[in-house]
Amino acid sequence: MTFSRRFDQSLPIALLRAREASTRLFKPHIDRYDLTMPQWRVIRALAEDGPLDAKTVAERCVILPPSLTRIFRALTARGLTRAVETADARRHMLELTDAGRAIHRTVVEASEVTYVQLEAAFGRERMQTLLGLLNELRDTASAMPSAECGGQPDAADVPRAAVSR
Repeated sequence: MTFSRRFDQSLPIALLRAREASTRLFKPHIDRYDLTMPQWRVIRALAEDGPLDAKTVAERCVILPPSLTRIFRALTARGLTRAVETADARRHMLELTDAGRAIHRTVVEASEVTYVQLEAAFGRERMQTLLGLLNELRDTASAMPSAECGGQPDAADVPRAAVSR
């Protein structure tokens, strides 16, 4: 018995397409400040909960540590972030500068117009439901073993409805 989920029914592809379509609406707001999407995620995380350590930023922003180091350097060189002294020299803490907070505020204000337009087109309640479902999906998938860990189900364990004919 073979599985053949259609390409347009692939969860990773559907999520990627939705990400690309929605990012296209918001990216012009950060492009005005010559920021990348990962840099913006770091600025946003620091604005909401800063100062933060590198491990927390990496987890919240879904950025690998080597990339995060480059992002920290670039944002600090531009005067948007600065290091925060800690008692533990191994722990790298960062916070936004006034310039970083100003960019955050401006981008958030511009983005809110886009959010309102998107919610008007898609539906505010549907958007809230979608965000809740995506968070639940993330939690569920995170709790499952990956195929690399031997988490791949046997064909006999998959319900017949999931098998394509």
